[in-house]
Amino acid sequence: MKRNVLIIGAGGVAQVVAHKCAQHNDRLGDLHIASRTKAKCEAIIASVHEKNAMKVPGTFAAHAVDAMDSAAVAALIRETGAQIVINVGSAFVNMTVLEACIETGAAYLDTAIHEDPEKICETPPWYGNYEWQRRDRCKAAGVTAILGIGFDPGVVNAYARVAEGMLDKITSIDIVDINAGSHGKWFATNFDPEINFREFTGTVYSWQNGGWQSNKMFEVGQTWDLPVVGEQKAYLTGHDEVHSLSARYKDADVRFWMGFGDHYINVFTVLKNLGLLSEQPVKTAEGQEVIPLKVVKAVLPDPASLAPNYTGKTCIGDVVKGVKDGQPAELFIYNVADHKEAFEEVGSQGISYTAGVPPVTAALLIADGTWDVGTMVNVEELDPKPFINLLNTMGLPSRIKDAQGDRPLEF
Repeated sequence: MKRNVLIIGAGGVAQVVAHKCAQHNDRLGDLHIASRTKAKCEAIIASVHEKNAMKVPGTFAAHAVDAMDSAAVAALIRETGAQIVINVGSAFVNMTVLEACIETGAAYLDTAIHEDPEKICETPPWYGNYEWQRRDRCKAAGVTAILGIGFDPGVVNAYARVAEGMLDKITSIDIVDINAGSHGKWFATNFDPEINFREFTGTVYSWQNGGWQSNKMFEVGQTWDLPVVGEQKAYLTGHDEVHSLSARYKDADVRFWMGFGDHYINVFTVLKNLGLLSEQPVKTAEGQEVIPLKVVKAVLPDPASLAPNYTGKTCIGDVVKGVKDGQPAELFIYNVADHKEAFEEVGSQGISYTAGVPPVTAALLIADGTWDVGTMVNVEELDPKPFINLLNTMGLPSRIKDAQGDRPLEF
């Protein structure tokens, strides 16, 4: 039984994680949240108390830490007695936080793949560049490290594993992420703008015909007809889960599709063509050195600020094709989330909600031993049934649509 949780990060996803941990602190024990700016952590804790989210009286403390400093993170883990670390900080800090967990023995959870600030779109498989290189050390230390346990990556990986058990053979996995909501701003990103734009300025990698295929962003588009949100245009996009799922499903095509409106594409294209999405420093006429991408981030709305006025729904899931009993088969396993409902419950928008609920669900499974595997894993390597059943009670119910109709997914 593992108890006491340390949350790294203080953005919109961290707010969801904090509220959900508070709702289950009877099982998770003492709660702590840390970021570079302690005041942001204190504001999140205040929002938890405003909603009376703590299930039982207990500790919820704020701390300041530089998550790029592995020794400082390790010291904080020891100080707090945390046995589970939920890392929802910037993707730049994944390796330093993971190193601190290996050193202290704490379980590690993150929601996105590690990124080197100096590099964009490295050679696939991306997990092989950083995370998987530490797999043996996690196993030797008996450290449970669950990678990419947000929604995508994360829940969609579990959906692929469910489909694996329902089909005799999988021939393709298409992960479709549609946000049919509206935040009311002229332009904004749902996650950290710096991470968001870096994701879309590099090569689009997909796994097709037994190898990596390269495309440009917005080069390949397709209209998907989905439950609740209807027909939506989505584009082939490079994404984390393709890089682990392709290792397990080598004989299947694995692709990721994300929905974009024409307005987003137009603004993105102008910013990119002007060089404003570059991560390389430039000098102004006054001799001041600036990084264009960081300037763009500074002038755009904070993603956490979008929540109060966000309306509409998201639909994210896996379209899986294959063979069952010698016949072609297709199924769609998915979730629909509501932005307004997410804000009313935890004060965050639906995108943050779908990313923040799964790591807390996984933390509960680590706490009771179900997923405390003592090594590094991607989500598709774990039994998905207890995870999906628990998600159904945590605010992210799953559904499946196949030849038998559209129905709740439960085990």
